[in-house]
Amino acid sequence: MASVLEIDDYDLSEALEIVSGFGVDRYGYIVTPNVDHVIRHYQDNQFRDLYRQAAFVLLDSRFLAHTVGIVRRQILRVCLGSDLTTSVLRTVIKPFDIAVLVGGTAAQAQELRTRFGLKALHHIDPPMNFICDPAAVETCLRDIEAVSPFRFCFLAVGSPQQEIIAQKLKQRGIARGLALCVGASINYITGIERRAPLWMQKLGFEWLFRLLQNPKRMSKRYLLRGPRIFLLLPRIELRLRRRPADSVGSNVMPNPTSTGAIVSNPS
Repeated sequence: MASVLEIDDYDLSEALEIVSGFGVDRYGYIVTPNVDHVIRHYQDNQFRDLYRQAAFVLLDSRFLAHTVGIVRRQILRVCLGSDLTTSVLRTVIKPFDIAVLVGGTAAQAQELRTRFGLKALHHIDPPMNFICDPAAVETCLRDIEAVSPFRFCFLAVGSPQQEIIAQKLKQRGIARGLALCVGASINYITGIERRAPLWMQKLGFEWLFRLLQNPKRMSKRYLLRGPRIFLLLPRIELRLRRRPADSVGSNVMPNPTSTGAIVSNPS
């Protein structure tokens, strides 16, 4: 039986246009699936629900795009979460736009304020493993909602914690603005972690660079869990969807029933 993952068929420039026009009169959140997320999406129904409720699903893996291109001869456009986060900070957000950083350190939040001229960036730092503590989760949600409406909320607490918080904000219906599940993007921007050289990124080998940088932390993810994608690909359907051109950057939400090319080989 095939597992269907719907992906919004946008590259970075198109995603930036959508992000720029989202506004603060409603709430939505962006998820950026990589190989690990795709595996989890196949195996975990609760994780699939987090993705189903996302406003946009942007592919965050050149490796997966290259693999699908070779195996199925289908084109998947990529919008890396780290590139999107950096571009939003550099070119979209204005100095007095209200923004929220959930996760990271106070020093990182201050560096973002200084580097990008952010005058209204609020920092929320939930405790370690807070997602297992209902009281800590409630505090985090209330702190985010207290800043709403925000233009952007950067959720940098790792997956699936950040997606869980994003979904809960939607279910509660109080927050307004766009939340981005950004993973390690803030670490890259502030220099806590190094990104792979551009040539490795383009070849889809950023995972290898991260593994070499931190083998103890990354070996389980990339050497044990990651290779499962080759066994699961025949059972995963990546369904591409695009909105009409005149709705890009507007306040029209994506239509889940509007699909473009379908990448599938169900068994």
